[in-house]
Amino acid sequence: MKKRDFIKSLAAFGVASNINLFSQNNNQSIINNPNIKANFLKQGDSVGVIAPATSVTDPDDIGRAKEALEYFKLNPIFGENTLKASGYKTRTIAERIDDLHSLFANKQVKAIFNIRGGYGSAQILDSIDYDLIKKNPKIFIGYSDITALHLAIHKMTGLVTFHGPVLLSSYSPFTLNYFNKAMFSSNPIGEIKNSQGLNNIRKKFPTRTITSGKASGNLIGGNLSLISSLMGTKYEIETKGKILFLEDVGEEPYRVDRMMNQLKIAGKLKDAAGIVFGVCSDCNFEGLKSSRVWDWTLGEVLDFYLKDLNIPVFYGLNFGHTDEQATLPIGIKAELDADLGILNIIESATV
Repeated sequence: MKKRDFIKSLAAFGVASNINLFSQNNNQSIINNPNIKANFLKQGDSVGVIAPATSVTDPDDIGRAKEALEYFKLNPIFGENTLKASGYKTRTIAERIDDLHSLFANKQVKAIFNIRGGYGSAQILDSIDYDLIKKNPKIFIGYSDITALHLAIHKMTGLVTFHGPVLLSSYSPFTLNYFNKAMFSSNPIGEIKNSQGLNNIRKKFPTRTITSGKASGNLIGGNLSLISSLMGTKYEIETKGKILFLEDVGEEPYRVDRMMNQLKIAGKLKDAAGIVFGVCSDCNFEGLKSSRVWDWTLGEVLDFYLKDLNIPVFYGLNFGHTDEQATLPIGIKAELDADLGILNIIESATV
C-alpha cells in the first residue's frame, strides 16, 4: 500500500489526526502540552537550590543566597552537588541533572531557585526527565542562561516557569514587588511598568514605543542569546500568537543584529502577537571594546527588525540583566500596551 493510501485508510478510522501529534525524546511528549501551574509559596516552605549552569563555590556568594532565602522566610534545600565543583566553574552533566531531578522529586520542595545563570544550562537539556517534572510541578525561577531550561521545560511539560531573579540578584524594591506577587500569591501579577522616577530632567527608566498598539497572548521569551542558540532544535521557541519578550546584556549591536536576523528568517518575529525588548545593558558602543564592525546603534538594529512587523512593540521594560527585575511567568496570558510601555499579566501563574 502506498504511503498516501495508508494515511487515507487511517483517517477513515479517525486516527490520522493523531499522526505527528507527538515527538519523542526518551519516550516523552514535547508539543501541545497544556499549562501546568504549581502552588504558590508560603513562608516556611522548603525550596530547592541549584546551579545548573556555572557553579557557585565562593562562600560569600553562598552566604548571600542563604541570606535572600532567610529574608523570604523560606527553608533552603541545596542540591547535593550544587555547592561543589568537579571542574573549573562547573560540574558534570550527571551531577547537575541529579540535583535537578532529586529536587523535583522531593515532595518537601515547593519551588526550585537558581543561584545564578552563567553558562552551560543547555548542555543538560537532553538528559532531563521531563515526565518527572510534569508529575511533580513546582515553581522554577531564574533568568539569563536559565532561559534554556525555561524553554525546554515549558515546551516539554507545559509547566509555567518564571523568568525572574536568581538568588544572587540585588532585589531592589521594584524587583521585590513583582517577585512577591509572582511567588506568594495565586492572583495575577497585574501591570508591569518601569519605576517613574526622574534622573534630573529625564525619566530614569524610559521606555520607547517602536510600533504603537495593543496585543494579547501567552508570554514566551527570555535571553536572546540562549533563544538563538536553541534554534533548529526540538527546544526552539514557539512564538505564533504569543507575546515575545527578549533581553540581553553586553552584546554589541552587530551581534544583536545577527541574532535578530536569525529570528526574522525563522519567522519567529512576524509570528508573534507583540514584542517587548527589555533593557539591554552594555549593548551599545560605550563601555565595550568594540571592533566597530557595525555602525548601527542598538536602537537602530531593533527598529530595523521590529518596526515593520505591523505588531505592537516597545523597548526598555526592566527585566533580565538589570538591577530592576520584573518576574515574568512563561505560558501565561498577558496584554501589551506599546504606547504606555506596560505589560499586564492578566492570568494567575500559580494555584
